[in-house]
Amino acid sequence: MERNNQLFLQLLYIFQAAGMQGLGKLMNPVTNKAEVNLAQAQESVQMLEMLKEFTKGNLSKELERSLDMYLTDLRMNYIEEVNKK
Repeated sequence: MERNNQLFLQLLYIFQAAGMQGLGKLMNPVTNKAEVNLAQAQESVQMLEMLKEFTKGNLSKELERSLDMYLTDLRMNYIEEVNKK
């Protein structure tokens, strides 16, 4: 896999992991606690949505699928967490 593709996938993972951390699904490495921060999670969704819009038509099918997968997973988990409240 091309280096830029690997870096793009890492970037997607960073935003997805930050979102999952904001949803309390991953432990905060600073506090060692799972904490819910819906604003952080929402920002991660927005960042992935922005990347999807800016890269439209410029990604390989593999990268596009990865972006869609991360975005869908994060959105579904966000909705699940919001519905708990």
